Amino acid sequence: MANMTSFREFSQVCRLIENTPGSLDMTTILAELLLRVTPEELPVVTHFVMGEVFPAWSSEEVGIGAGIFYTALAKSTGLNISDIKEILRDTGDIGKTASRALKKVTSGQSTFSSFLGGSNELSILEVFERFWSISRTSGKGSQANKIKNLQYLFSSASPQEISYISRLAVGELRIGVGEGIVRDAISEAFDVPVKDVERSFMLTNDLGLVAASAHKGGKDALSSLGLELNRPIRMMLAQVTPSLDVALSDIGTAAVEWKFDGARVQIHKQGGNVTLFSRKLENITESLPDIVEAVKNNVSADSAILDGEAVAIDEHGRPRAFQETLKRFRRKYDIDITAREIPLVLNLFDIMYLNGEDLIELPLVQRREKLKECVANDERIRVDTLYLTDDPEKILNIYNDALRAGHEGVMIKNPDSPYSPGKRGKNWLKKKPVMETLDLAVIGAEWGYGRRTSFLGSYALACHDPDTGLFLPVGRVATGFSDEQLSELTGMFKDLIVMESGTQVEVRPEIIFEVAFEEIQKSTNYGSGYALRFPRLVNVRIDKSIEDVETIGRIEELYLMQRQSN
Repeated sequence: MANMTSFREFSQVCRLIENTPGSLDMTTILAELLLRVTPEELPVVTHFVMGEVFPAWSSEEVGIGAGIFYTALAKSTGLNISDIKEILRDTGDIGKTASRALKKVTSGQSTFSSFLGGSNELSILEVFERFWSISRTSGKGSQANKIKNLQYLFSSASPQEISYISRLAVGELRIGVGEGIVRDAISEAFDVPVKDVERSFMLTNDLGLVAASAHKGGKDALSSLGLELNRPIRMMLAQVTPSLDVALSDIGTAAVEWKFDGARVQIHKQGGNVTLFSRKLENITESLPDIVEAVKNNVSADSAILDGEAVAIDEHGRPRAFQETLKRFRRKYDIDITAREIPLVLNLFDIMYLNGEDLIELPLVQRREKLKECVANDERIRVDTLYLTDDPEKILNIYNDALRAGHEGVMIKNPDSPYSPGKRGKNWLKKKPVMETLDLAVIGAEWGYGRRTSFLGSYALACHDPDTGLFLPVGRVATGFSDEQLSELTGMFKDLIVMESGTQVEVRPEIIFEVAFEEIQKSTNYGSGYALRFPRLVNVRIDKSIEDVETIGRIEELYLMQRQSN
């Protein structure tokens, strides 16, 4: 059996990558690490370097908030939590804080046993197994158990290892490695084409599995990866079109359908079992028993993966406000009562898998035929109407009908397009009457003053660089909040705080704001190089995942389009 790789080696590579400016050099360093680790360690390392412990599709999460982390660190060091927070204010980094705090422990204590020459060096897999144990802990005594596991890791590691263990624990690794660099490193390490790595990732949503497959069997093993029931894939995304005429010029004869004002749902049916996933790929099956029942009763396929939009409706069958739909997705208690109060309609518009067959390479119109064949429409579930046309007037009529019915506008799709998981491009276009909005991650906030001292407001917004995995600031949104909204938002963000300095807080980028704005400007004040002029909050998109955050490429594209139109 191959020797296990120490976590010390992993942390040394992380430090080297952090201090390497070029993405090509970072890719090569990572590729060399992927080649050195054992096959068992490979998927773990692949996720670790991106700051993940578990794959994005997994329902497992470490679940270590700031409170648990501070308590574990305090117990390991003998310091007060206030002392730890003071160190954090000074370092601005959770890893450096833990490392510095633990350096205060005398060398006679077990905390640095391995650092001082002990033989029990932490392995990569041992760190993963501790995180796994933490994730499985629930109920009475779970907090104490999580703290003990963290204490064990702190007591077994060197200062450098502690820094990266701490960052992984709270989801803040941030060494500049994102999906793009990992994809390229897998390609380089195992001599497989980048496009094959990309395709496998889009089908599995798991770069750890992709890396393990590439190592085991190269290109052939990657080509054998495909959709799997109950492992959600990223949803295909749409791009905003400035006008119906532009959309037609891009596509020609188009497949046109209503754009529903609801929340995306991915449905996996396997025999009598139905599993539902949100746009964030979270398992929401228990929250939507009425949708589960509708799928069981109306979808005749033995096995299928379907794509659709759930819409909350009123007593007249018209769509309710978007936030009403989200109430159903968040519900954990009194689910049956809420289902009666806020009924949902599931509008299905695509199918990716049917009775053991992967359909994503089929043209949209063929997929739609297969969808219609296996779904019986009723008042709770239906395949939405698709119109094939190149007539701008007809599309305008469909668009106006959708608006009159209370929905958002239209989707204009290429009828020959495959289903491209996670991709946003010109095969799917959306047209809404409202101005352009952006989905941005909240990375910080500020405590208020006066009567709002207990509320967080003035939220710092960021776009995403998919190559490095970093979030790049583009401005702040501070206006238009009621006290009730600020109270709710403060509750949402409190557990995500990773650092406080005066009134400023840094938060884990998990919550997405949909923001309208007047203009994008060039700016040296923000890390993205751009700033939003007059941003204002439209919606808190709890239905979207961090992968849905606008990329820096999209910000640049919008800036250039804006200049051309002026």
